[in-house]
Amino acid sequence: MRLSSAAMPILCGVRKTASEMTKTKPEPQSGILGIDPYVAGRSMAPAGVRIHKLSANETPLGPSPKAKEAYLAAASSLELYPESSHIKLREAISKRYGLAADRLVCGSGSDELLHLLAQAYLGEGDEAIATEHGFLVYPIVTAAAGAKLVAVKEKNLNADVDAILAAVTPKTKIVFLANPNNPTGSYLPVEEMRRLHAGLRKDILFIIDAAYSEYVMANDYECGIELVAMNENVVMTRTFSKIHGLASLRLGWMFAPAHVVDVLNRTRGPFNVSVPAMEAGIAAIGDIEHFEKARTHNEKWVNWLTDEITKLGLKVTPSVGNFMLIHFATEGAKTAQAADAYLMARGLILRSVASYGLPQCLRLTVGSEEANRLVVSTLKDFLDAK
Repeated sequence: MRLSSAAMPILCGVRKTASEMTKTKPEPQSGILGIDPYVAGRSMAPAGVRIHKLSANETPLGPSPKAKEAYLAAASSLELYPESSHIKLREAISKRYGLAADRLVCGSGSDELLHLLAQAYLGEGDEAIATEHGFLVYPIVTAAAGAKLVAVKEKNLNADVDAILAAVTPKTKIVFLANPNNPTGSYLPVEEMRRLHAGLRKDILFIIDAAYSEYVMANDYECGIELVAMNENVVMTRTFSKIHGLASLRLGWMFAPAHVVDVLNRTRGPFNVSVPAMEAGIAAIGDIEHFEKARTHNEKWVNWLTDEITKLGLKVTPSVGNFMLIHFATEGAKTAQAADAYLMARGLILRSVASYGLPQCLRLTVGSEEANRLVVSTLKDFLDAK
């Protein structure tokens, strides 16, 4: 029997409204289509040119040889699901940093953990705070949760504690802080971190993104472990992508109060970290020799690059990470865009940071000795060119 058009809206006992009848496809939640997708650093250069990719803050030393061996060994059991609690990896992290294993959560990169935290603690009508040149994932995860990100002005390209505290409203539920910050390379000393936390309500979750903490040599820096250990509203996220060189495996971890750990273990995927990633992570975090070699290489060359590029007449923001922000002219022939094109044509791929609100800058990752020297000589040629 053929149904009449009048009967269609109440098919199966469900009466549809006129607006529902006119919709032609499923619609995402409000605000999703307003999100600007994250754009990673480029990895391609003109054909025939040797590439030095210095756009993604990847370590030039690569991962620990022990991590590579562990990764390859895991290939013998790819048919098996991962152990869902990540207990061996959490115990390895616990041993390395002296943290309680039951206060750790592992994820597919620290990005996944940031997403999970935003989904759990933000909702429609809520606000999160981040600094104006903070990591681009913060506005993405905030908008995806239906909340609003409040971007706070920085002071000399560093987080301004007073400005952050002034931006807090009754709607504030999360404060994101990258320490050190990407892409500026700046950091907040431990006393300023404590002052910031002390000024926040106890129901505001203070998220310390310490992805680059292993590179920091400053005596007045603390990655966030102490604040997490002593408080119920602080979490710290970390990654294996940077100094450990496991970026392609997507592996991160979080140290948090027990109640936050409980929330994320209820909402994360049961098998959100692969076996090869976990095995490589366990080996990497235990290879102290490789870790120290990476720190030593970075300290030497971040200082050398800063000095040499400054000698060329370019401003470089002091950095405690494995990258630096280079400032160019805002107009004329020597802009960041012109420098980027000049470097790219010669196989040197840096990171444009216009999407971070810094169109006059390029971010340079510390590379191999060859790449570092080539960047400096090529920048000199660019500046000398008529």
